[in-house]
Amino acid sequence: MKNKTEKPSAEAKALSLFLMAYKTINPIYKEKSKRINRLWGLVLKQELSKSDYTEELQSMLDAYGGYSEVVEKTVRYYIEKTGEWKLQGDDKYCRDAKQVAEKILNK
Repeated sequence: MKNKTEKPSAEAKALSLFLMAYKTINPIYKEKSKRINRLWGLVLKQELSKSDYTEELQSMLDAYGGYSEVVEKTVRYYIEKTGEWKLQGDDKYCRDAKQVAEKILNK
């Protein structure tokens, strides 16, 4: 069996973390989170094309204001909840989120 190590894009990570954060506020976010995770699973099993997944992902991101807005809302949510931003990493999403966090914390 062939192992798929492909990881979701920064946009997918942004949307996933946003939906996880806000799912406690409104059940619709939990349903959207399940949907996008299920679609990624279909991509990994090659039952859905990556372009179809990306199109759905972009549509959901646009509904929440786009990538930058989703990153900012997610970072702001966790800073307001815990007082800090803990996510570490060197991928695009982590770098973008760190910049947003620094801006918010330095206000």
